[in-house]
Amino acid sequence: MNTPFFIARRYLFAKKSTNAINIISTISVVGVFVGSAALITILSVFNGFGEVVLKMFNTITPEIVISPAAGKTFSPGSAYFNALKRNKDIYSYTEVLSENALLRYNDKQSVALVKGVSADYLKNKSLDSITLEGKFLLNNSAGDCAVIGSAIQTYLMVNVANPFDQLQIFSPKKGTKVSSVNPADDFTILSIPTAGVFEVQQDFDNLAIVPLSFARKLLGEPEKISAIEINLKPGINVDKFKEEIEQRIGANFEVKDRIQQNKVLYNILGSEKWAVYIILTFILIIAIFNIIGSLTMLVIDKLKDIAILSSLGAGKKLIKRIFLFEGMMITMTGCLFGLLIGFIFCLVQREFGLVKMSQENLLIPNAYPVAFKWTDFLLVFLTVSIFSFVASALSANLSVKKINHLNQDL
Repeated sequence: MNTPFFIARRYLFAKKSTNAINIISTISVVGVFVGSAALITILSVFNGFGEVVLKMFNTITPEIVISPAAGKTFSPGSAYFNALKRNKDIYSYTEVLSENALLRYNDKQSVALVKGVSADYLKNKSLDSITLEGKFLLNNSAGDCAVIGSAIQTYLMVNVANPFDQLQIFSPKKGTKVSSVNPADDFTILSIPTAGVFEVQQDFDNLAIVPLSFARKLLGEPEKISAIEINLKPGINVDKFKEEIEQRIGANFEVKDRIQQNKVLYNILGSEKWAVYIILTFILIIAIFNIIGSLTMLVIDKLKDIAILSSLGAGKKLIKRIFLFEGMMITMTGCLFGLLIGFIFCLVQREFGLVKMSQENLLIPNAYPVAFKWTDFLLVFLTVSIFSFVASALSANLSVKKINHLNQDL
């Protein structure tokens, strides 16, 4: 058996001559225990919120988007796009035509993005999860329908249940000059009933989704489109599929995955999590460095033992390792129990939702969401290990400072 580890383990459980050493050691363990449990719990909750937010964004954000590198529109009738449309790995292939337009409902009006989509867009069954009112329909027995974001509904006071008041959409006619006599002649004006209202986030909630055929009439664009949105079948590697498209499509187009489409969101989620980790780590460091006081008192308590070990031939390195192991065992005991309790608490929270949020939301669960990542457990363990090693090494140096004087006194 490793001699320093064996002696350190005996010191950890042996009765000390001064009760204060036991109290300080217990405080050190409890401090690391609470800090580790809190850190893994907060990181897991952030993971849960991140998954909820990304799930909402992913509902309306496709896995891959193809758009022109220059200009607003392109022709989707090339041989490559026709072949891509028939690719068996693709679950939904949606042609999109979008442009800003003026929306009017009764006496209120607002500018919003009108997005025309082909039929494959409705293959996304998750759209119902973001629908607040009505249904996510683009066609019914009466004809074309629109689904609008909650920001548009709030500003225009749209009543989805009222079939008589329709949404009017104004779009400038292409290639026409502004008429001073009747400006309305310079706009294409179409009306469409509202079938439902969705809510995701501010960037998407100012969006009106309509059938592609309706958008073509409104924008006067019979052939070209703004983008192609692709969702793949389960099990297909998105990154590999994206690379294949980029290699074949050329430099005239941009191909983006979900991270590239929502780069700001991913950066915010990542930076917030790291900020919380750094703040809680500082608190954890304070708890870990309590070990210095505990080991210092232990060294004073074991001065005679140190002198005896030195007289028996134990070198300074062995004596330092004894107290290094002692400090590491104290802090790592607290860390492991903290990770275990934090995991159990998060597991219970995920299954039963014990801790509720202050306000209910249709899109976010009533209880705090939790998600586990093994990298978080590894991160907390390594954080505690590194700082406990530093604190224990500083304290272990005290054990050999006056070892020569101790030998003479003994």
